[in-house]
Amino acid sequence: MTDALLLVSFGGPEGPDDVLPFLQNVTRGKDIPPDRLAVVGAHYFHFGGVSPINEQNRALRGALESALAAAGRDLPVYWGNRNWDPLLTDAMRRMADDGVTCAYAFFTSAYSSYSGCRQYRENLAEASEAVAGSPRVERLGPYFNHPGFVMPFVDSTLAALARLPDGAAAAARLVFTTHSLPHVLADSSGTAGGAYVAQHLDTAALVAGAVSERVGRRYEWDLVYQSRSGPPTQPWLEPDVGDHLESLHAAGVPGAVLVPIGFVSDHMEVVWDLDTQAQERADELGLPVTRAATPGTDPRFVAMVVDLLGERLDGVPVGRRRRLGALGAAPDRCGADCCPNPRGRLPALAQTPPD
Repeated sequence: MTDALLLVSFGGPEGPDDVLPFLQNVTRGKDIPPDRLAVVGAHYFHFGGVSPINEQNRALRGALESALAAAGRDLPVYWGNRNWDPLLTDAMRRMADDGVTCAYAFFTSAYSSYSGCRQYRENLAEASEAVAGSPRVERLGPYFNHPGFVMPFVDSTLAALARLPDGAAAAARLVFTTHSLPHVLADSSGTAGGAYVAQHLDTAALVAGAVSERVGRRYEWDLVYQSRSGPPTQPWLEPDVGDHLESLHAAGVPGAVLVPIGFVSDHMEVVWDLDTQAQERADELGLPVTRAATPGTDPRFVAMVVDLLGERLDGVPVGRRRRLGALGAAPDRCGADCCPNPRGRLPALAQTPPD
């Protein structure tokens, strides 16, 4: 055995006793006060202390194993998280024990940002340093504009439109949501948001355009942000989804569909921030709102991961890779200044791209 696919994700608690240790892992080194951890912990306790993300990753791992076998790609699939079991060091140790020499890492984060890309690379570098005999890790590139990511959102947006009341669906607004970030974390090109915002705008335009074409009616759309957790004095990407719903209601928009393009599965930021908080705000306003599903284990999304792996294994040139929209395929290697660490800390193995 030499090659493997490594599923790299955030992790989440799987019971009430896990919640505080998990949040301490997430916030280590960030000087977050205990009362803030208690507030966030309550979101998890609302769901019995269990985040959906680990079960979703187990399902994705199983689907990937089946899809790889069907495609004739004889690679095992390993899984490691940044913040909770199984941790990346555990995955590295298992791969080392199994004789894996090269692991192709798929991040459950579709866009370029420090927290969604370079930080995972730093995590992988630290895990490699901690485990003797760790395999070489090559990151699979961004996939925000791959058909396997875009088209499931098109279909789930159409389904969400169909759930709106008849009088609201025809003139509803498509509200694309993603995780807000401090400008300093989202900035990778000298402007607030940088590639992070540009990539989301590309995805939103692709989904909205395809939905409008299918229905035969042009839908207006917006990109908004959610899940902000920083101090009010720090500039974050805006507008907030709840504030935006209020603005839509004030403008007389009859309904809205929330489309969480910033997420690959229905984890906590979706089921709490959108299905709970945003939905409560919409209900208070009397604004009909539905939410589109994330890709999860949609067969097209699973096939996309196999396709990304095939691009690397088969050496498909960047210009010939399947992508939609204006931005095209991103290079395999991150630039040295891509998604910089705002704290300036860079593990030795992450100073150059791992692939």
